[in-house]
Amino acid sequence: MHARIGEITERIARRSHDGRARYLDRIATAAGGKRATLGCANQAHAFAACGPADKGRLTEGMAPNLGIVTAFNDMLSAHQPYERFPELIRAAARAAGATAQVAGGVPAMCDGVTQGEAGMELSLFSREVIALATAVALSHQTFDAALYLGVCDKIVPGLVIGALSFGHLPAVFVPAGPMTSGLPNDEKSRVRQLHAEGKVGRDALLAAEMQSYHGPGTCTFYGTANTNQMLMEIMGLHLPGASFVNPGTALRDALTAEATRRAVAITAQGNDYTPVGRVLDERAFVNGIVGLHATGGSTNHTIHLIAMAAAGGVRLTWDDFADLAEVTPLLARVYPNGRADVNHFHAAGGMPFLIRELLGAGLLHDDATTVWGGGLRGYTAEPGLDADGGIVWRAAADASGDAAILRGMAAPFQPTGGLRVLEGDLGRAVIKTSAVAPERHVIEAPARVFHSQEALQAAFKAGTLDGDMVAVVRFQGPRANGMPELHKLMPALGVLQDRGRRVALVTDGRMSGATGKVPAAIHVTPEAAEGGPIALLRDGDMVRVDAVAGRLDVLVEPDEWAGREPVVADLSANGVGVGRELFAAFRANVGRADAGATLFA
Repeated sequence: MHARIGEITERIARRSHDGRARYLDRIATAAGGKRATLGCANQAHAFAACGPADKGRLTEGMAPNLGIVTAFNDMLSAHQPYERFPELIRAAARAAGATAQVAGGVPAMCDGVTQGEAGMELSLFSREVIALATAVALSHQTFDAALYLGVCDKIVPGLVIGALSFGHLPAVFVPAGPMTSGLPNDEKSRVRQLHAEGKVGRDALLAAEMQSYHGPGTCTFYGTANTNQMLMEIMGLHLPGASFVNPGTALRDALTAEATRRAVAITAQGNDYTPVGRVLDERAFVNGIVGLHATGGSTNHTIHLIAMAAAGGVRLTWDDFADLAEVTPLLARVYPNGRADVNHFHAAGGMPFLIRELLGAGLLHDDATTVWGGGLRGYTAEPGLDADGGIVWRAAADASGDAAILRGMAAPFQPTGGLRVLEGDLGRAVIKTSAVAPERHVIEAPARVFHSQEALQAAFKAGTLDGDMVAVVRFQGPRANGMPELHKLMPALGVLQDRGRRVALVTDGRMSGATGKVPAAIHVTPEAAEGGPIALLRDGDMVRVDAVAGRLDVLVEPDEWAGREPVVADLSANGVGVGRELFAAFRANVGRADAGATLFA
């Protein structure tokens, strides 16, 4: 084990000791199971709709019963494949002498559909709703383990939080896989920028988007959805090598059946009881953060991982992310950090190769508990099919299939993953530099201050954004309007940067895994709606975003800065329409970004 990894892990364990102990006591109390002691009427209701064979097993009460919590809907490409999964799971459970039932569904919204729209203001809070819906699904207490069907941005973190509330139950997360490769992501981005400049029409833009997002499965860029899948594998909740197998393939179906068999094997009725609350300890979260840095993953997880960990009594901080970044090299370049998509990453060796390289350097905890058993070393194997359609496991390749996409520890792309925590006069923030040219890691320029992304876009279209600038888009934090992602800003800012301007973004909103070539200091906390320092900024103030030194400063005379009063914005429009009125309690009670922006911690 790398000494620094060990030190940081121990620090997290010490900080978490009391809360983790209380959590483990709670799940130990629940571990006895409730199904066998439910009243006859309760049990009859629970399996009234089952077929005779399943009903017979449930009546006897000895066979494991698996709960399926699904995010299926057929509007989201990533979740559409889940329509078939419950039947696959039920069949595999029966073959293993068990039963399976859909315990409930959770909402799954698409940030790609709501991007730049009012519905995006519900996106982060949907994570909390998913956690609550998971708890409702499992509250019947008739299950011995759970299978979680979810992929995208807030869905997996919400499912994890909900699963940890039932931490005495084993949990296996079952991915659906990415869509096949379509229009290259960098070409899609180029067309978006041309449209922002008015050089191509909406017809060309729509055609490019449809060629990129063209079928079932996750979007192929390395955003939050695919970072989720990496995390579930490296944290031991997937089967080895399962994350990036395309939907609708024989291997995908075989992995789903194998996940079911594994869920049966790790229930309390077997000899390998593995409750999820024991899997997700400080070692698992350190492994996840190391994977995040090594792959250049989504900045959203500087929020989500903190909230997920808190649900299991583990206290993470941004300092943990920053310190782990210092010793974790970047081993993958997947769009927006490179030209390849996740299918290319998978073909180059994918997760088994990555995990083997990180383990070899002592950067991962090999002794972490996993649903597969035997520690993380078991995740260096790649699944395939034998002649009879069964799964066979092969060792990870000795070398990357494409060193432009995936590399070993001997020749990383850069010494760190490029995720930095910034601190200074404007508070704390996160910046991802893996896709940003080195000469743009430090930007010092006058502030242009906006209270909405629409206002910035209007200024761009009016031609009033010229010269170097730090675009400050504030009142976008969780208390202000639910902390939406602000990707609609990137084409305009990218155009200005390509014109030779020195441009950066500073915001208390989010950008996620699609953060690209424009330096962006995001998740600024305290947020403007709390009267944070970002609310003191005025047009023309010199702002310095320094990803090298880890600083976020305003170059204003100290006496003048100290005498300013924070700007107060009228946020009433954020509270109505598209269901936003239902989330007033969420906005009023949500925690800060650096504490997970959650209601539950």
